[in-house]
Amino acid sequence: MTTKPVVLFYCQHSLGMGHLVRALTLADELAKTFDVVFLNGGRFPEHTPPPNNLTIINLPPLGMANDNQLYSQDERFSLIEAQELRKKIILAALADYQPQVILIELFPFGRKKFAGELLPLLKAAKRMSPNNPLVICSLRDIMVNARKDQIRHDNRARWLVDRYFDGVLVHADPRFATLAESFKPSRSLITPVSYTGFILPKSNVVYDVKRQRRLLVSAGGGMVGAPLFKIAVAAQAQLWDKLQLPMTVVAGPFLPESDWLDLQAAADGCPGLTLHRHVPDMAQLLATHSVSVSQCGYNTVMDLLKSGISALVVPFAQGQEDEQSNRADRLSKLGLLQTINLDDLTVEQFITEIENLLAFVPNNATLDLAGAARSVELIDEMRAIRALPISPNLYQTSGAAYV
Repeated sequence: MTTKPVVLFYCQHSLGMGHLVRALTLADELAKTFDVVFLNGGRFPEHTPPPNNLTIINLPPLGMANDNQLYSQDERFSLIEAQELRKKIILAALADYQPQVILIELFPFGRKKFAGELLPLLKAAKRMSPNNPLVICSLRDIMVNARKDQIRHDNRARWLVDRYFDGVLVHADPRFATLAESFKPSRSLITPVSYTGFILPKSNVVYDVKRQRRLLVSAGGGMVGAPLFKIAVAAQAQLWDKLQLPMTVVAGPFLPESDWLDLQAAADGCPGLTLHRHVPDMAQLLATHSVSVSQCGYNTVMDLLKSGISALVVPFAQGQEDEQSNRADRLSKLGLLQTINLDDLTVEQFITEIENLLAFVPNNATLDLAGAARSVELIDEMRAIRALPISPNLYQTSGAAYV
């Protein structure tokens, strides 16, 4: 029988794979110290084996449609039915596993539409006093900061964090971005905020192999990658004639099937073009290609930084989503990559950008990339402090920074 403390880890990915990949990487590291029960709220991508050292509970999956509304991704359930079942499963997991730590990815800084299942979890955890679990929020580097009601959103999030959470872990290097830059409530957070460094996706790839003169085009899970792929494939015939540059396109498991069929048709007979629906390890391709064009999600950037490849990013910026554009601008100013907006990208401009990219050498700025291990250390320290009969203000001894 195990004697490890239990972590209940909630993750909801609605659009791409970034939140899931980062959360699974962290969960895998946590499993060295804790028994991890992983609540997965979105579709689990095919051909992506989960770590075998976790207990994974797949909730009825929910996704986000183009109109920013939730929908059930399991045809057996309506949205309302899926939401009710998810809430029951989450509360049952809390009761069955009696976790010492609850780790919630993004909420309440995001995922407002999932409050109906998360607030009951937080309230139930608080009622477990005096043995209530430590509740921690797991955050990426940059928050969305372009909502019409941004101040109201931030104030609500601040209240919920101070009411229900014991700590916030920001998976970033504060020299790159701080929470205060994209989260601006009217009153400062009381709950301590710690910076862990970035979380790198796990890979055994060695990056000192000789790179081929070849272009890699990708868009994470691919859910919203079709416009980029369409331009890249349309440009390939001219790139081949002008530069004899082979291109590899990885569509991603979440690219809609209709877009995948259109992409296959457009790629048919195109010189120097290799098209993949998915690959088991993107890092392997980054190690062997010389240049990359992609979007600018958190995990994509981690892969790019680790590989050292010359990269152009085309950030996803639909509606209120400004996170990727913010990240791209910061990385560009550090000389780590080049960036262009999708609205400015034509076939002719794509060719020009690739010509520039072939001559671009990224500045290998030093950023803290040890976020997974540091997160585990901080959680363990917070648990130890919680066990002491002293003020929780001593969280400051773990190196916590405050917003």
